[in-house]
Amino acid sequence: MEDHAFRSLREQNGLSIDEAAEILDVSAKTVRRWETGETAPRRAFVEVLTHRLESRKPQEPESSDFTFIDLFAGIGGMRRGFEAAGGKCVFTSEWDTYAQRTYRANFPGDHEIAGDITQVDATDIPEHDVLLAGFPCQPFSIAGVSKLNSLGREHGFMNKTQGTLFFDVLRILKHHRPAAFLLENVKNLKSHNKGDTFRTIQGALENDLGYRISCHVIDAKGYVPQHRERIFIAGFREDTGFDFNRLEFRDPTKGPTLAEVLHSPDETPEERFTIQKKIGRLGLRTFVDPKYTLSDHLWSYLQGYAAKHKAAGNGFGFGLNRPTDKARTLSARYYKDGSEILIAQPGKNPRRLTPRECARLMGFDSDRETRMDIPVSDTRAYKQFGNAVVVPVVAEIARYMKPHILRIMDPGELFERTSPAAHRKAQQLQMEVG
Repeated sequence: MEDHAFRSLREQNGLSIDEAAEILDVSAKTVRRWETGETAPRRAFVEVLTHRLESRKPQEPESSDFTFIDLFAGIGGMRRGFEAAGGKCVFTSEWDTYAQRTYRANFPGDHEIAGDITQVDATDIPEHDVLLAGFPCQPFSIAGVSKLNSLGREHGFMNKTQGTLFFDVLRILKHHRPAAFLLENVKNLKSHNKGDTFRTIQGALENDLGYRISCHVIDAKGYVPQHRERIFIAGFREDTGFDFNRLEFRDPTKGPTLAEVLHSPDETPEERFTIQKKIGRLGLRTFVDPKYTLSDHLWSYLQGYAAKHKAAGNGFGFGLNRPTDKARTLSARYYKDGSEILIAQPGKNPRRLTPRECARLMGFDSDRETRMDIPVSDTRAYKQFGNAVVVPVVAEIARYMKPHILRIMDPGELFERTSPAAHRKAQQLQMEVG
C-alpha cells in the first residue's frame, strides 16, 4: 500500500524525491520505498519534513476581507495579486505536476491542490467570493442550433463551450454564484475565430449567467520591464459600476528597465544562478553563471536566422537587450534558445536571463533579496514563468476590484468575519466607489 501521507508531506514542502532524499540523508530509492509502502519511514524523518513545512508556512492574517479560488493556477501569480488585496485562497486547481511543485513550495500546506478541474465536481469546491482563472483558450465548438434541437439539447452559449476548459469555469460560476470573477487570457482572444470565441464567452457570462462584465487589454510594461499585453475580464454578480475604462494603469512608456531585474554585482549570491569572484579591492562580487551565456554555435545560428529573415523582409529575429532597455514578451518557449530576450555582454556572446531574473521580470520577486522558491529545473522554470501572469498587474486590478466585491458581499457576513478595522476600511472603500 502506498504511503500517501509521506508523499503528501514531501509534495507540500515542494520537494522532489531526490531533494527529499538529500535533506534526509537517505537514498532516493529509500524514499520511493516509503512512498510505495515497501517500508515505513522512521518518525524522525517525518518530523524533519513536518518541522520544515511548519517553519516555511506564511503567517495567516487574523482575518481576510474576502475568499477566492485559484483555477488553472500555474505557479500562483493570480493568487499573489489577490492576497495582496486582502483575499484568502480556499481552493486551487492546476493539472501540471511541475507547476504544482512550484506552487506548493511557495504556498505550503494550506490546502491540497486539485489536479484536472474537469474531474472536480462543483459541489466539492468551497464557497468563495471571487473566482480567478487564467483559462486556456481552446477552440470553441460552434454547433448549429438545428442540430442541437434535433438532439433535444439546449443551444445557449454554455452549450457552445462544452468540450473546452472554459466550460468548467462556467459550471463553477453557475453553481456557486460568487460575487465576482477575474479571467485572464492572451490579447488575441477578442479576435480569435473572427471574434466568435469572445462573443461566445461574453454571451455565456452575461446572457446565460447574468454577470456584468468589463474587459481591458493591459500592457505590463508600466510595471515590469517587459512588453506583455494580456486581456482581463472582470465580472460582478450585481452592477456596481465597475469599468476598466475608468481606471488608471501605469503608463507603459514610463515603466522600469531591465536594470531593475538583472543580477547585480553587489547582490547576495544564489549558487544555482550566480557565482562569486574576488575583484581586487572591491572584494567579492556576484556574477551570472557562465552556463547562461550562449554557445558560439547557438549564437551563430541565431544571427544567421535573423539575417535570412531580414533579407526576406520579415521581422523574425532575436531580441538583444541592454540594462536600459525593456524586453519583448517572455514566452513558454524561452527554454529553447532564449532568443526573444538576450542580454548583451561586452566582449562575450549574449546570455539568457536566469530563472531568478525571470521571476523578477514577472513580478514574483519584488526586489533582489525577496526570492520565491524555484524548485524545478531551469527548463521547467522558463516554461512556468512564460505562462504566468505579471503579479503587480493582477495586484493593481485586485485593488480596483476589491471595493466592488465588498459592496456585493452581505454586510452582516462581512462584519462577522473581518476585524473592526477591516470592516471600517471596507466601508470607506465602498464610499469611494459610490
